[in-house]
Amino acid sequence: MKKLGLLVVLLSGLNQFSAKAQSVPMIKSSQILEWKSNTSDTIYVINFFATWCKPCIAEILEFEKLGLAYQGKKVRIILVSNDFKNQFETKLVPFIKKNIASNQVVFMDENNPNKWINLVNENWSGAIPATLILKGSSAYSKFYEGRVDYKILNEIVLSLNP
Repeated sequence: MKKLGLLVVLLSGLNQFSAKAQSVPMIKSSQILEWKSNTSDTIYVINFFATWCKPCIAEILEFEKLGLAYQGKKVRIILVSNDFKNQFETKLVPFIKKNIASNQVVFMDENNPNKWINLVNENWSGAIPATLILKGSSAYSKFYEGRVDYKILNEIVLSLNP
């Protein structure tokens, strides 16, 4: 009976992977367009990272701090993994379990980054880390290529009146 239950759990998670208490959905480039066309008053802080990127890893703490500071408010921090798909279970999932407690992680499931980089920002070279901050109700959009710290993130979120 235990084997059957485990099989059901495994089969039900084919499109999502479990990490800590959250699932890690696989997204397509169309998700970027959905975030950008959102007209709600929720602030989206979307960070593009990979576990093999040292500046990305150094920056993750800044996003965790921001996520904890704005829990329960209309602020969503979404961390978009650009890791290699064949290292999802061996690198990404353990990293999430160890380092990410308050923010949603999603996995960019596109083979060719050139399909979606310009959707984030036309001037983005594709280098990570990179961060996109959006608030649809005020048509606010700000893009950062490179590291961004908590002070800057917090100032922007506060200026958008969460």
